[in-house]
Amino acid sequence: MVSRFEHPAGSYKKIFETCEELAEPLPTTVTGRIPSFLRGSLLRLGPGLFEVGDEPFYHLFDGQAFMHKFDFKNGQVTYFNKFVRTDAYVRAITEKRVVITEFGTFAYPDPCKNIFSRFFSYFKGVEVTDNCLVNVYPIGEDFYAVTETNYITKVNTDTLETLKKVDMCNFVNINGITAHPHIEADGTVYNIGNCMGKGATLAYNIVKIPPTQKDKSDPIEKSKVVVQFPSAERFKPSYVHSFGMSENYFVFVETPVKINLLKFLSAWSIRGSNYMDCFESNEAQGTNFHIAKKSPGEYIDLKFKGAAIGMFHHINTYEDDGFLVVDLCAWKGFEFVYNYLWLANLRANWEEVKKAAMMAPQPEVRRYVIPLDVHKEEQGKNLVSLPYTTATATMHSDGMVWLEPEVLFSGPRQAFEFPQIDYKRHGGKNYTYAYALGLNHFIPDRICKLNVKTKETWVWQEPDSYPSEPLFVQNPDGVDEDDGILLTIVAAPGAQKPAYLLILNAKDLSEVARAEVDYSIPVTFHGMYKP
Repeated sequence: MVSRFEHPAGSYKKIFETCEELAEPLPTTVTGRIPSFLRGSLLRLGPGLFEVGDEPFYHLFDGQAFMHKFDFKNGQVTYFNKFVRTDAYVRAITEKRVVITEFGTFAYPDPCKNIFSRFFSYFKGVEVTDNCLVNVYPIGEDFYAVTETNYITKVNTDTLETLKKVDMCNFVNINGITAHPHIEADGTVYNIGNCMGKGATLAYNIVKIPPTQKDKSDPIEKSKVVVQFPSAERFKPSYVHSFGMSENYFVFVETPVKINLLKFLSAWSIRGSNYMDCFESNEAQGTNFHIAKKSPGEYIDLKFKGAAIGMFHHINTYEDDGFLVVDLCAWKGFEFVYNYLWLANLRANWEEVKKAAMMAPQPEVRRYVIPLDVHKEEQGKNLVSLPYTTATATMHSDGMVWLEPEVLFSGPRQAFEFPQIDYKRHGGKNYTYAYALGLNHFIPDRICKLNVKTKETWVWQEPDSYPSEPLFVQNPDGVDEDDGILLTIVAAPGAQKPAYLLILNAKDLSEVARAEVDYSIPVTFHGMYKP
């Protein structure tokens, strides 16, 4: 699953360049045959505007939200895109400057305002960005483009028009909410975010949003907190990007990457600081694994710990014989991986890109196993009795249980990231296959498949081609878990047509079809297939 290619030509730099939005959908040139069960749209989000006037955005997560759509109809494919009309985008375009501070880019005060009005705007507090460049998902009958702040943006997935900005703080006690909800078959949405807990301490809330309401009212208005996880540090919550959910449990992995809230609140108004300035690592903490019952929501007060990892994406979580099996994409150590995702690093020449990645945390696919039934008297012995894993859980004298993972895949500077599974049939359940985007020193250059039971791997890769997160679509007539296809958008900057939608057979990653488009598509992070 390791990359076979180097990228000395540096054509990957193209995926971090600004695009013009389209006025109407573009046709594509199809080779191969589009499967007949593909009807609907592939929706993707990522940055599309990397500078405003002469002011650049500095971090991978700063560019303005750009929504992409491939439509499938009678074996034909069209491509369309639009910038999401967030406040951040509209104000930037209107004032021709960065107006709202982004993840790694500080917005300077309006040069036209005098010192008094600038002084007073400090006391209004921070304007939090609504730049929803990370993902899109359904709530009830509606679709929302999202980032990780308290703002989500309702969009029309047919026309890609922006409908309205929604502040989740109006409905639940939350400071921000992740771009990685879990969605049940009936449409119930679960998500996590940090919040103010009891007695002015920080905590993490799991929020439940019900499915479509009979009376057609907005399900978001009926959002509620179902369970709260405690924070290891009073004023410093961990950065949380996703969480695990099995049929009956939630899993929250509290990593050593912290948000220093005091820094966050003070630094902001005083000097030119951004979100990235407020992260720090607690080098002593290691990683805490928290579990809670799902329904009714109840925190289970057991201490599970492991060595320090950074973690963004859970792959899957399931229960087996009194254990929770937690598969995730880990980055070893306590350093924040986002430190390596400044655009200047990603746009560097290949040798420089490689040099920077040498210093970064190392990626690894890991399986942790958490015993649900813990007895104090079993000190020093491995509590995991599942026959198929080498992961261990060992009780210490203070009642803490130390977790050691089983490594499912490891390759130096070769990450298996942006993982996907057959979520419809196997999310929260025992499963066999995971699919992912392969990062080669942080540059996306292949599609990977992993059998989590046997560790067998498959790869799709072509030179100077930069794919995106693969989304699995099941074949309705299929029997096996991997009967289906993967959809990914590939940037091929050197080719005659600079991008294409690629359809792979999920069984062996062989090509089924591609739909080439005469348009340079930039990097995308996450998205969904909407049947």
